[in-house]
Amino acid sequence: MNPIQILNEANLAGNAAFEAAIPEPMVVVGGSEKYFVSEGPCGFAWVKIKGNTAFGKYCKKNGIARNSYPSGLQISDPHMSQSYDRKMAWAYAFAEVLNANGIEAYADGRLD
Repeated sequence: MNPIQILNEANLAGNAAFEAAIPEPMVVVGGSEKYFVSEGPCGFAWVKIKGNTAFGKYCKKNGIARNSYPSGLQISDPHMSQSYDRKMAWAYAFAEVLNANGIEAYADGRLD
């Protein structure tokens, strides 16, 4: 498969996983107030790939990936959501498709 086909397949898998994810709700206590957060904790997720590969160079050239610290590239979750659980589901599914196509990739993220 070419990079466009791989990225399309990865996006489909990632989007399906994002939609299917069921975040664990949380309650935030601030003083005497309690807030129910149905989407769980806030955070970010991305998929890390090597930058010195044909796939990595394609992604960087086309604005799909950007430099990542300390090395390589990252493809960030595109969803307008704060749900860490949903975003990580996207990243794991996206990375799984890349790995199945011979592209070394792994999901990463952080809580906000």
